[in-house]
Amino acid sequence: MEIYEILESLKEGKISVDNAKKLLSLYSIEEVEGFAKIDINRRKRRGIPEIIFAETKELDEIKKIIKRTLEKANSVMISRIKKKDYPKIQTFAKKLKVKIKTGKKSSALLLFKKPIKFHGGKVGILTAGTSDIGVAEESRLMCEAMNCKCIISYDVGVAGIHRIFPILKEMIEEDVDCIIVAAGMEGALATLVSTMVDIPIIGIPTSVGYGYGAKGIAALASMLQSCSLGLSVVNIDNGIAAGGIAANIANRSIRKK
Repeated sequence: MEIYEILESLKEGKISVDNAKKLLSLYSIEEVEGFAKIDINRRKRRGIPEIIFAETKELDEIKKIIKRTLEKANSVMISRIKKKDYPKIQTFAKKLKVKIKTGKKSSALLLFKKPIKFHGGKVGILTAGTSDIGVAEESRLMCEAMNCKCIISYDVGVAGIHRIFPILKEMIEEDVDCIIVAAGMEGALATLVSTMVDIPIIGIPTSVGYGYGAKGIAALASMLQSCSLGLSVVNIDNGIAAGGIAANIANRSIRKK
């Protein structure tokens, strides 16, 4: 029984409040052999779907969670997949006869049964360098999983500042609801972009860089210390979080238009 059917039955007096509560609880959580509890209803409740964090899971566990999730939902997002597991999960998805979206240089996958319609808002995604693309693509997949259209441009960092102007013009013309900026090294691009547009900016410090302030530390510190208002920051390499926040902003924005 779907949520709307439960609520309709409650409205018509066919079931009691206690029974409706029990049914909603059962609908929300799917237990997988004692090792996982899937929050199936999270997307309807929060607008953000549950993500399978694959880095610390065994391949067999990931497969079972994928299978159970797709029994209840149209799509499932898997993040930080180990390199050795990545092709195996793709093969498993093909056996399930579901479609696969990949990201360039990304360790994430988006699996879905029916085509995902872009009826949400619009999100701009920028990277400072080519090395930041993997993290940005994780954000793109997350946004698309949440029905948002993405306008992307990569390798437009401050080392060649003139590269940023045409794409920002395009994003403004496209009326994007927010912009994600992935940048490593000193992370300056996020601050720069936030001074040039009147929409929320979400900075992702990436672990690109070496020496003093390596592995994203300098980029994180720079973004957190930004003097430009309107810039928020997620953790190092956390493309999933940035995508979730951006899509939530964009989807809420589209409801107001």
